[in-house]
Amino acid sequence: MRDKICSVSGKCGGCRWVDKPYQEQLQEKEKRFARLMAPYCKPEPVIGMEQPAHYRNKVHAVFGEDRRHHIISGIYEAASHRIVPVDSCYIENEKADAVIVTIRKLLPSFRIRPYNEDTGYGLFRHVLIRTAHATGQIMVVLVLASPILPSKNNFVKALRKEHPEITTIVVNVNDRGTSMVLGEREQVIYGKGYIEDVLCGKTFRISPKSFYQVNPVQTEKLYGKALEYARLSGRETVLDAYCGTGTIGIIAADRAGSVIGVELNADAVRDARINARRNGVENIRFYLNDAGKFLTDLAEQGNVDVLLMDPPRAGSDEAFLSSVIRLGPSRVVYVSCNPETLIRDIKYLKKHGYQVKRAVGVDMFPFTEALEAVCLLEKHGKK
Repeated sequence: MRDKICSVSGKCGGCRWVDKPYQEQLQEKEKRFARLMAPYCKPEPVIGMEQPAHYRNKVHAVFGEDRRHHIISGIYEAASHRIVPVDSCYIENEKADAVIVTIRKLLPSFRIRPYNEDTGYGLFRHVLIRTAHATGQIMVVLVLASPILPSKNNFVKALRKEHPEITTIVVNVNDRGTSMVLGEREQVIYGKGYIEDVLCGKTFRISPKSFYQVNPVQTEKLYGKALEYARLSGRETVLDAYCGTGTIGIIAADRAGSVIGVELNADAVRDARINARRNGVENIRFYLNDAGKFLTDLAEQGNVDVLLMDPPRAGSDEAFLSSVIRLGPSRVVYVSCNPETLIRDIKYLKKHGYQVKRAVGVDMFPFTEALEAVCLLEKHGKK
């Protein structure tokens, strides 16, 4: 009998497969994905991790008090707002976990109390740590119920004395009764207010609210497969739909004639433009728009050879997919974080002349049931 890797896995619910041997997890994911894809193609073997522990570069802790009014930090128990105390997590970055423990120990000496959701008293709500895998840079986001952090300069000094590797600290103000972690207002109290990481040879800026894949090691494999499927020769016009901060579009730009990115989140588009400039990529343009509406307009004006799409968990809606049909790219490379909605969208595209040519699962989230996938669809009669 194996020792339990995690003492709180029963309460947390975050990684339900934490006690299942990793090869067994991969086999189960591969079988499930093969069953889903059986009507369309035989997928390639699932791409797993060589070192699957401590992969999460984004770590969140909620702060509160126990019955004896001692400060605790950890995660919410599954389907509740009870805090499960956690000092270290098997899937989280170890330095991030250590920073959170240090912050918890510092709070009493600065007479800072955690926020109490029931009474509305207290200051300290959450800590969000973002770590850059390639550069080692660390961002600490202190989420407070009001904008004033007592003795903030001394707090920064004390925290950095324990963790000199921290490169920026941001205060985020969340004064609403909401389950959202981050509020709207931010103040940088140390460093630049962002960190930078390197992915597939390109440098990306990560702000507190930026979307950035939480497993960069597997993201390189995921994007590598997507670009292999895209078969870019340097002449194609590529559309990156749901482009976020522009990661895959910027990486693809070296191999394409031109790239167009479209995204509805204004902060993400701003970061995408900064990222393109930072990498000296001149053949990419980003547009702030709804992806479906943008595709409809584009279908009337221009030609797109390859569509890269990475929609949210819910997949794409019919308005977007019907716009894809009107636009008619030769190849669609669909990156999916939910194979069930991928299958639904494949059915629609297949009915309108697209055929599934290749597919592969990528294990972005070891010790959970989740599986990312990449699928290549080609327009019937086009290569």
